[in-house]
Amino acid sequence: MKVHKNLLLGILALAQFMVVLDASIVNVALPAIMESLKFSVENVQWIVTAYTLAFGGFLLFGGRAADLFGRRKMFLTGLIVFTVASMFVGAAQNEIMMIAARAVQGLAAAFMSPAALSIVLTEFKEGPARNKALGVWSAVAAGGAAAGLLLGGVLTQYLGWRWDFFINVPVGIILAYLAIKYVPLHKSESKHNSLDLPGAVLVTGGLVTLVFAITKAPEWGWTSIATILSLLLAVALLVAFVFNESRAKHPLMPLSIFKIRNLSGANLAQLPVTAAMFSMFFFVSLYLQEVLKFSPLQTGLAFLPFTIVIAVVSTNVSRFFGKIGYKPFMVAGPLFIATALFFLSNISVDGAYLSSVLPGILLLAFGASMCFVSISVAATSGVPQHESGLASGLLNTAQQIGGALGLAILSGIAATTSVNIFANDPTTSIAAATVGGYQTALFVGGFMAIGASLIAFFVIKQKKDVKGSTEPVVLAH
Repeated sequence: MKVHKNLLLGILALAQFMVVLDASIVNVALPAIMESLKFSVENVQWIVTAYTLAFGGFLLFGGRAADLFGRRKMFLTGLIVFTVASMFVGAAQNEIMMIAARAVQGLAAAFMSPAALSIVLTEFKEGPARNKALGVWSAVAAGGAAAGLLLGGVLTQYLGWRWDFFINVPVGIILAYLAIKYVPLHKSESKHNSLDLPGAVLVTGGLVTLVFAITKAPEWGWTSIATILSLLLAVALLVAFVFNESRAKHPLMPLSIFKIRNLSGANLAQLPVTAAMFSMFFFVSLYLQEVLKFSPLQTGLAFLPFTIVIAVVSTNVSRFFGKIGYKPFMVAGPLFIATALFFLSNISVDGAYLSSVLPGILLLAFGASMCFVSISVAATSGVPQHESGLASGLLNTAQQIGGALGLAILSGIAATTSVNIFANDPTTSIAAATVGGYQTALFVGGFMAIGASLIAFFVIKQKKDVKGSTEPVVLAH
């Protein structure tokens, strides 16, 4: 059956929307979930981190599985498991059930998301058509985070937080039907179907240990033996993963793919960009609800301008790539994000949305639009078709691990700062100490974004062909 590519893109983008939505929709629902399930303060961030960590930890595995066993098959498998896991999250009765079900959601997303993006890469050839498709994809990826806050606000306030997850069930069933009917069947182009299980165990174990260590460091102490040993274990596992990949007959992540310079640079830049983005959504959501006393619905509406800017800018920015390339957008985008975070770091206990928050949201949305489209194009250009799943997995891994690590680091900074403020002046109100922590975390997030701009400036290279389009510099295949 001949399928119109816009319909195919719509199906895949909606699936990605579900994945991104569930990473952010929970932010607005956190206070309600804490109260309903009696979550302890130190464990609440695991509602977010369990999802992003499982997602990021298994993305390389999921991306490679799509290349080896079929993209549609892995997409459908991930979609079905994601839908079932969503039902269990909504029905959670305690901390353990909630965190475990969120982790399974993330695991399923790790198979669904790279398979969906690799289908986009194979169906839309390099050039203006793919750039436009990736513009839509990026708008969904970035805008979905803000849309999640709005939808989460509506559902939490009027139906209860459980419907933030139950809503995935009917959507997932409809998507599965559409995927079976319209997504092309794909057979592996590889001559083998051997998955690198040792590599998957090592990289997942290393990433999980790393985020766990950074998350617990504020509680344990950054220089405590437990923190240091956990960090050393994480480094050892990741080093062992690289060694395994260099020796394995069929590696999970062939190291040769990093010889594509722009792929390496784009993925490296993605880490601090997403870390900075996650800090804004997490801390500003809490600030609006806990300090300015916004309702869940008001909090969701507060982020609506972000979604609108993302939708407009992301779907149009790629048209300039043929004239000036994507590197200028990769350099400038993070600087807009940094400026936004520096502005938001001035929030106060008696602040107001229109003057203290909205300008920062608009600036960040503009910068994020430039970043996500340009990074997506840079990270997927020049990649052989039989490794499109791997390239998709790498891009998503950088995004999710950047978010998980960024949230862990910046949450630790915020918590430590708040404790120090209160310790230095016990007369300080809890709200003032809390906001002081948010301020510091957002300020540090701004410097993370500047780091992404520097990476893009010094690493990304482009050359122009006679038609004026831009091509990535490939060092070797």
